[in-house]
Amino acid sequence: MNKTITIDPVTRIEGHARVFIDLDDTGALTAAGLVVNELRGFEKILTGMDADRMPLVTARICGVCPTAHHLAATNALNNAAGVEPPPAAKLLRELMYMGHVIHSHCLSLFVLQGPDLVLGLDADPAVRNVVGVVQAAPDIAKKALQCRSIGQKINELVGGRGTHPVTSVAGGIAFVLDADRERQLNAWINEARDLVLELAPVVKQLLMKMLDTHPAMLQQWVAPAWSVGTVKADGTLALVNGEIRAVDEVGALKARFPSADYDSYMSESAVEFSYMKQVSFVDGDNRHDYRVGPLARLNVSERYGTPLADREREEFIRTVGRPCHANALQPWARLIELLYCTERAGEIMADPAIHGETRVPVTFSGGRGVGHVEAPRGTLIHDYEIDENGIVRAANLIVATQQNYALINAMIAQAATSHVINRPDDQALLNAVEFGIRCYDPCLSCATHALGAMPLEIVVNRAAKPRVIRRNC
Repeated sequence: MNKTITIDPVTRIEGHARVFIDLDDTGALTAAGLVVNELRGFEKILTGMDADRMPLVTARICGVCPTAHHLAATNALNNAAGVEPPPAAKLLRELMYMGHVIHSHCLSLFVLQGPDLVLGLDADPAVRNVVGVVQAAPDIAKKALQCRSIGQKINELVGGRGTHPVTSVAGGIAFVLDADRERQLNAWINEARDLVLELAPVVKQLLMKMLDTHPAMLQQWVAPAWSVGTVKADGTLALVNGEIRAVDEVGALKARFPSADYDSYMSESAVEFSYMKQVSFVDGDNRHDYRVGPLARLNVSERYGTPLADREREEFIRTVGRPCHANALQPWARLIELLYCTERAGEIMADPAIHGETRVPVTFSGGRGVGHVEAPRGTLIHDYEIDENGIVRAANLIVATQQNYALINAMIAQAATSHVINRPDDQALLNAVEFGIRCYDPCLSCATHALGAMPLEIVVNRAAKPRVIRRNC
């Protein structure tokens, strides 16, 4: 008998996608993956534009991580022009970014994954959303949303706009810190740090409770893979400026390189069932799947460089080890970065160099410009070919969700095996697949540069009999 299961409301991810889970006649898994059938066209849109418009235009790729594109574009232009921004500019751009990551990580932890953590996978879909979290845990919700708001306010004050910042430019930043803004920023940063300290133990407790309830998430949702992220020369985590580092499944250092050399190590390839390309790490004649994002950054870095984050990092490593390949522990790694960003923002404000000059002149004479940042979801690379008139003649963008694509597909197969195949028609079990995807915090608009509504559909079907067994949308 044909049967369809529909789960409402729409899944909590940023992007339009469909998940397929194919079974053979015996009910065994034959294939699974994330289908993203949107045109990836933004790179063509950039061709023919003035290079100095890239920080403004690329920020429009996505309303969730615009600041990441804004700063990656600025880094690419600085490298194209061969200029070094003044120290004050670097600090202010990093401060803007700390606000952005605070905002984004709070969104992921409390709005997108929060309903699963607070209410459980088996909660009624009608209440398994941020409104349900507010009703079930008003104190947690209030603090989480306030922290998210503070991150956005920091980003807006320094960036000129909250959603699509405008102040970061080639050669520096069009922002100068005055006494009034300094007082306001310090107040917000102190408040955010206090809120995160209150929220951190709650998030960990909720996550561990879920893992105790669903032990398969730790036992089966494991994908040993390489990790890629950005660090300073001494191995300290870097989100805005640094070298890209890759470690293998056991944590051995395999490569370290500037962003300009990314195409010697990262290779894009088309996927037959999706418009989103996946990326492999090239090591000689071998290609490796790899992860980027908070868990990968923990695996590749030696420290965060701030006391609270490093203390939490030590507890993470004592508890689960390093490198860690358990996808369900991504929220804990994201929480550590949330601590780091509140601390790092305070350090930036206390640095006397933040009051210096903020811009240097820039002239484009043609050539290539490559820059990157660590977006909340992972390494983001912008690559521009610029002619002698300062016009972009070619552009390539490597975004985090592309780089995680192979592991997201592996995650879907793992979750299908542990929670869907040969299990009852339980909406909570299908939601486990979604939770696994949310651990990567995918941004499908970035990965495909698409527009429009953003539902996720999960379809389970038998390959030999073309009929839908279950559908979740």
